[in-house]
Amino acid sequence: METSQNPSPPDNSQKLTAEPTLPATVQDTGLEPQQMTPAQKRAMVWVIIVFVILVVLTILSIVFLMNQPYGQVARIRDIFIIFLAVQSLLIGLALVILMIQLARLINLLQNEIKPILDSTNETVSNLRGTTTFLSDSLVGPVIKLNEYMAGITQLFSAVGLVRKPPKNQ
Repeated sequence: METSQNPSPPDNSQKLTAEPTLPATVQDTGLEPQQMTPAQKRAMVWVIIVFVILVVLTILSIVFLMNQPYGQVARIRDIFIIFLAVQSLLIGLALVILMIQLARLINLLQNEIKPILDSTNETVSNLRGTTTFLSDSLVGPVIKLNEYMAGITQLFSAVGLVRKPPKNQ
């Protein structure tokens, strides 16, 4: 039985059926799309049910008013009053949802973003202190040592104790 040194190419059929993956930088961050909690799903269902009920009631009231023996102007007036009432209910609902979202945003800023910014500021100040310490205690003395060594080399070269190496061109 012969065995070849070159392994067979990998089977790409699995890659075609697999879900597309995000680049490594996005996957490593741990940011994933947020799923709705059961409470949020229930709230969404209730909002949809209330909206459908309001639409059905509006349509039924329009049909009821159109079949009444009122004058044409009175019917139109009543229909517009109903539309305005439904519109004000929807605007009120939208404002309540907006206030809830604003409260969640403020909570997010205070409880999650602010601590991250505080720890980042602390890290930056620690880094600033570390670089100052390294500059004062390591880089400064190394530069001074190089200055002294260059001066000693020039002194020995001037006295003739050390020959200058030939320059390669």
